[in-house]
Amino acid sequence: MLHAMRIVDFEPRHAEAWKRLNEAWISRHFMIEPSDRKVLDDPQGQVLAPGGRILMAEDDAGEAIGCVGLMVLPPERGGGLEVVKMTVAEAARGTGLGRALLQACIDRAAEMGAARLYLETNDSLAPALALYRAMGFADLEARDTPYARCNVWMERPLP
Repeated sequence: MLHAMRIVDFEPRHAEAWKRLNEAWISRHFMIEPSDRKVLDDPQGQVLAPGGRILMAEDDAGEAIGCVGLMVLPPERGGGLEVVKMTVAEAARGTGLGRALLQACIDRAAEMGAARLYLETNDSLAPALALYRAMGFADLEARDTPYARCNVWMERPLP
C-alpha cells in the first residue's frame, strides 16, 4: 500500500527528476531514442506549452518517485491525450503508485475534456500492459510511431 505519497502538477523544479526517472527505465529496457530525448530535455516546450500536463509523484520528503505525461494529440492522430513517459522509481514499485498515476491521468484527462487516452508501449513490459488492460485500455492496430521500440498501441475512451 502507498504511504505518504502525493501526485502533484509538474513544476520547473521537477525537470531533473522527470529526465532521471525516465532515462532509468528506458535505458534499462531499450535505447534512448531521439523522440525520447526531445520530450525529456524539454518538458515545458514539448508537453506543457501545447496544452498537455505532467504529473509527478512525490514521497513524504518531497522526493520525486514517479511521473507521467499527457500530450495533446492532434486530430490527424485521433485527438485526445497520449499517456507518455510513465514510470515509478525502482524502490516504489509494487506499491500501487503506477495505478495511482494512471488513475490520475484518467481523471485529469476527463477534467480536460479529452475523448480518449492513447498510448504506445512494448510487449516486453508485461506489468505495464497488465495495468493498462486492467484500467480499461484496449489494443489497437499498428500505426505510425516515432519510436522503434513501440509494438503495442492502446486506447481508453473517456466519458
